Amino acid sequence: MDTGHSNIEGRGPAVLAVSSIILAIATLFVIFRMISRGAIVKRISPDDYLMLVAWLLTFGMTFAVCWGTRYGLGRHEKDVPDAWQSTLKKADYAFSVLYNPALMATKTSILMFYLTLSQTNRTFRWATIATLVVVNAGGLALTFLNIFQCRPVGAVFATPLPDNAKCTDIVIIYLTSAPLNIITDLAILFLPMPILTGMRLPKKQKIILIITFSFGIFVAAVDVVRIAYLQEASQTRLAEIQSESGGSGSSTQDTDFSWYASLSFMWSVLEVNVGVCCACVPALKPLVSRFMPQMLRDRGDVTEKSGTFSLRDQTADMANAHRIPSVISLPDGVDANAHTHACPPREQAEDDGSMGMMDFLTTPDMSEFPSRLDRTQTALTNTTRHTAPDSPAFFDFVNMQGKKSMLHMTNRESVFPISMVTILFFIWGFEYGLLDVLNQQFQRVSHMTAGQTTSIHSAYFIGYFLGPWLIGNWTLHHWGFNACYSVGLSIYACGTLIFWPSAVLTSYPAYLITNIIVGIGLSVLETSANPFIALCGPPEYAEIRLNLSQGVQAIGTVVAPLIANRAFFRENLNAPSLVSTQYAYLGIALFTIALAVAYHYVPLPEATQEELEDAAERLDSAHKASIGRVPVIWIILSLAALSQFCYVGAQEVVGTTFSGYMAEVVSPDWNEANFNAIGHTLFALSRFIAAGLNLFIKPRYLLLAFYIGTILFPTLAMHLPGKTGLTMILLTYFFEGPLFALIFAQGLRGMGRHTKFASVVITSAISGGAVFSPISNHLALDGRGAKYALIVAAVVFGFGTLMPIGLCATPALARVVDPVSSKDASERPSETSSRASRALSFLNIGKKEQGEGEASGSVEFRERKASA
Repeated sequence: MDTGHSNIEGRGPAVLAVSSIILAIATLFVIFRMISRGAIVKRISPDDYLMLVAWLLTFGMTFAVCWGTRYGLGRHEKDVPDAWQSTLKKADYAFSVLYNPALMATKTSILMFYLTLSQTNRTFRWATIATLVVVNAGGLALTFLNIFQCRPVGAVFATPLPDNAKCTDIVIIYLTSAPLNIITDLAILFLPMPILTGMRLPKKQKIILIITFSFGIFVAAVDVVRIAYLQEASQTRLAEIQSESGGSGSSTQDTDFSWYASLSFMWSVLEVNVGVCCACVPALKPLVSRFMPQMLRDRGDVTEKSGTFSLRDQTADMANAHRIPSVISLPDGVDANAHTHACPPREQAEDDGSMGMMDFLTTPDMSEFPSRLDRTQTALTNTTRHTAPDSPAFFDFVNMQGKKSMLHMTNRESVFPISMVTILFFIWGFEYGLLDVLNQQFQRVSHMTAGQTTSIHSAYFIGYFLGPWLIGNWTLHHWGFNACYSVGLSIYACGTLIFWPSAVLTSYPAYLITNIIVGIGLSVLETSANPFIALCGPPEYAEIRLNLSQGVQAIGTVVAPLIANRAFFRENLNAPSLVSTQYAYLGIALFTIALAVAYHYVPLPEATQEELEDAAERLDSAHKASIGRVPVIWIILSLAALSQFCYVGAQEVVGTTFSGYMAEVVSPDWNEANFNAIGHTLFALSRFIAAGLNLFIKPRYLLLAFYIGTILFPTLAMHLPGKTGLTMILLTYFFEGPLFALIFAQGLRGMGRHTKFASVVITSAISGGAVFSPISNHLALDGRGAKYALIVAAVVFGFGTLMPIGLCATPALARVVDPVSSKDASERPSETSSRASRALSFLNIGKKEQGEGEASGSVEFRERKASA
């Protein structure tokens, strides 16, 4: 070594100390794991061998970083002797090549362990397999990207970089791979939670089990900290390049890489080693049970004899005390012992070479656990027809007992579920508004053309066409309404996370893909949320409920841009402001994931296909009528899909031409954001007004009136100058507001068992937003201006009026979509008394209605119990 440089420390000693300590801790965890599985359980599984491979790769990666600190890692480049450069570059290269395989092996070990726990749960098993594929496919791709970071490969060790070589900045590679790591970390963390929280175990043991599997949250936290240091390294590199070469560009090797990347490498070492530790924690349970059994037992499960703990003599009695009756009762005449004997004894289960969930929870020396563990049949709690009267609380804090169908709820009973879903409306409206502002910032910083900006909007709505058919339809029919919330939010979060590398790379194609993913996630969410609001409660108030919830969503969309413009973009548009958007994307994604997990446990009501069919039954059989040979319900659904397609398409035309219209007709100096906020405020306000009017006016008449407004005011805006024309555009926003809810709710009326399918069709029709804005943009750029482009909106809104015109002109269709009191669907009250009684009954959510609801609910519950 060069003794003249030995007294320069830099960040090297800190990196060396932290890396060495965390590697020693991870090594101890692996040793304890092998002792637990080999000496106590006496079975070494494939996941254990994979963990040994992960530890070897982690050791090599950590050693490379430690070795690099000896040769200048953590120092400024000027303090690294030329003689050290080759060794330092080899250490850096070894680290970069081993990092992804180490992560991949660790996560593969965890997921292989999950597969041994998923013998009876197909959904969990397939989700685990899908995560396994993503981990390994992504890990291999990133490994090869690191290996071939320079072309030719040998150039990575050369100083200076040869003229014929081309290298990719390794920090950029790490930043672009960050979303994949976070997504898989969170998937591994939350995948087993529904199974674990549904297990029938004593409370203390269940809490310990869940905490054990939750250690993975530390890996995700370390990964986020690592990203912060990577981002700092990227900003430092950018500043150095701009200051030293005037922004002309430079390679990694020409910058102060050894200094600014050292902390990033240290946190990467922490991430992988902490991952190894967390992966070993579940396997330590037999070891803890052997030497510290009191940690795993509830009070009273052990007795103290002669200063030592021993098991109760009557283990079977304790097992029976902890056992909770199964949700599914055995048919009369079936011997319960036959089912008991169908499960192999513990000794036999140990010999068959597989370890299931029960074996893991009740290892050979843990006989104080119940001999039989029943799992909550959470799938059966999705419907009121199959929910047993003695259904237990879900994880001891969510009461799942006697859930009433959403279709039979009174106004008072529906307040809680509607409030929970309306909160979801507000949050996704807020996030969408924030995301829209962040996207606009990206478009400005990356100097996108008008055509590229329009294509990004179209990509988002393409996701709305794909999501309901590819994911929403299957999820809604097989798992129910509530599952769509978690699935949709998860997909949305993944798309938002992928915005991070898109912003790092300033990549237009990547932004197109991420907008499609975000659109898919939100479409799955809307496939369930909109019909849930429409169906939850008395059917005559469906349009009112949906307009109120949609109004709350619109408020979120108004508030978010105001906050974003002041929080992120106070300075002129530049690279640091784009960095702020990246952190915002990360924050949105993590919050959305937490929201998806929370809504998995919210006890919301459901409705089966049979219940939907029963609810649509009317003594006048209006929903079973036909026009010619075509049932009226399919005509209504077709009109609703067409109207939704046209409405969203025309709405996008108005939104995308608003900026150009202001610059062309009013003044380019006026603040567009302020007037845009006014337009969206009017949009939200009109939804609340329409909800009030709906108490007195039939929905089809309201739909026609608001559609006429959307045709009239864009037409006037085309011909009126200045502030008057701007006012016409703002009034167009006002009349657009209630259309979505009025179309959606009327499109679902009378559909019966086809209601979920109808929701998929109408939601996919939102993809109309991808079709018409490119046409209007072409007209605006063709020299005719934004004013002329509004003709597209007026014409498309005109096609949308086919639905209200058809409903008003055809009595057979009108009878189906007109609200009828749920108490008497066979009689049509007079016009005046109907409107007055609807207004009073909706506003008077009193004790009488509550008593009636409870009485009808109890009768319904007794009928279900008798038929079970």
